[in-house]
Amino acid sequence: MTVREGLLHFVLLGILVLLFFVVSDYHDGNWARIMVLAVYAVGYNLLFGYTGLLSLGHALFFATGMYGLALPIQHLGFAPVPAFLSALVCAAVVSSAVGFLALRTSGVAFMIVTLMFAQAGFLLSLYAGRYTRGDEGFVIPQSARIIAGIDFSDPTIRYFAAFFVFAAAYLLIAWLIRTPFGKCLVAIRENEDRARMLGYDVHFHKLVAVILSGTVSGAAGAAYAFLFGYAGATFASVQYSILPLLWVLLGGAGTTIGPLIGTAFAFYLIDFSSDLTTAHLLVVGLAIVLLTLFAPLGLAGEVRKRIVGWLP
Repeated sequence: MTVREGLLHFVLLGILVLLFFVVSDYHDGNWARIMVLAVYAVGYNLLFGYTGLLSLGHALFFATGMYGLALPIQHLGFAPVPAFLSALVCAAVVSSAVGFLALRTSGVAFMIVTLMFAQAGFLLSLYAGRYTRGDEGFVIPQSARIIAGIDFSDPTIRYFAAFFVFAAAYLLIAWLIRTPFGKCLVAIRENEDRARMLGYDVHFHKLVAVILSGTVSGAAGAAYAFLFGYAGATFASVQYSILPLLWVLLGGAGTTIGPLIGTAFAFYLIDFSSDLTTAHLLVVGLAIVLLTLFAPLGLAGEVRKRIVGWLP
C-alpha cells in the first residue's frame, strides 16, 4: 500500500469519526447502520469486485452471522463476545461448504447455485420459526447487549462500535488486496486461464475468497443483530443478496472505498425519495438507471478512471 493510499484510507475513517460530532442524532443513527451494512458490501466486494465471482447467495452468510449471534444469546444464554465468535465460526463453516460445492460450477451456474443455497437458508429460517420467529423475528434484550459494563444500545457507543467494525473490515481488505494473494485474485478476475497457466491454484484461491467474503459478511450480520437488537428471516431473503451487489455496483466494484459510497448513496436515496413520494422506488430505480448509463464503473470507479488514477 502506497503512502497516499494509506493516507486516503485514514482520512476517510477520520471523516466518519467527525461525522458523529457534526450531524444530527438522526443521521448518527443512519450512519451507524450504513457502516455496518457497508461491512457486508466490503465482504461482497472481495468476491465480486476483486475475484470476479457473481454471487446471489450472500444473504445466507449475512443471516448465518446474524442468527449465529442472536440464537445463542436468546436461547442458550451466551455472553455477547462468545456469541460473536460463534457467529464468525458459523459463517466460516457455511461459506466453506457453499464454496466447496458451488465452485464446482462457474459463470451463470455459480450464480444460480449460490442463489439456491441462499433460498434454502431462508426457508430453513422460516421452518425453524419456533426458534427464529420467522419473518416476525425477535428482539435481543438490552441486558444482553452489554459488554464489560458498556451498553451497546446507547447511540454513541453503537456509532463508534459500528465504526470500529467497519474500520477493521475496510483496512483488512485494503491490506489483503495488496498482498500476493489479493493480486492473484485480481489476476483470476482478469484472466482465469492465464492465471492457471502461470501455475496459480485458481480453485484454492477462489475457495479462500468465498470463505473470507462469507465470514466478513457474517460478521456484518452479527454486528447488525447485536448493535440494533433484532434478528429476522427478512435478512435471509433474496433481496438481501441483491442489495450488496447494488451497493458495490453503485460505489464501484474493485475499489476499497466503493462499498461505503454505494451503501450510503443507496441508503439516502431511499430515505430522501420516500419523503417526497409514496412511489419512492420509482425514483430510486430511475436514479440507478441513470447512474448505470452515465457512470457504469460506479461513483468511485468513475473518479478513478477520469480524475484520480491511483485511487485504490
